[in-house]
Amino acid sequence: MDMRHRISTALKDAMKSKEADRLSTLRLINAAIKDRDIALRGTDAETDGVSDDDILGILGKMVKQRQESARAYEEGGRLELAAKELSEIRIIEDFLPRQLSEAETAAIVDKAIATVGAESLRDMGKVMADLKGAYAGQMDFGKVGPMVKSRLG
Repeated sequence: MDMRHRISTALKDAMKSKEADRLSTLRLINAAIKDRDIALRGTDAETDGVSDDDILGILGKMVKQRQESARAYEEGGRLELAAKELSEIRIIEDFLPRQLSEAETAAIVDKAIATVGAESLRDMGKVMADLKGAYAGQMDFGKVGPMVKSRLG
């Protein structure tokens, strides 16, 4: 089942069971996907629409935004708003693949460096492209970038 269909089904289930918080988060996800659909109009990608990989990217970005907001709310003493952000993260993560652990990520980075044949920082782009293609949504590339850089540097 593709991501768009999974999200649509979850939205309908949330409506039927009257889960207001889940429903609002799922509507936000749908709106973000539709925004990307609109952005693709007039391009070559329009015929296919937003792919599952694009949706994973959108969801990952939404999680990151909410983590930053929750942190800001906690620092500002607005714990009820931070809790709302954290509950939205849990709902969004239902649609993301399992996140890889530090050890798993390190092993995969080493393997990607060997596979690509990277020897210096010039090859960092090749390694990152390989990782993003194979592990989109499963690892935090903000943390992976410095890890690759330290291994190649």
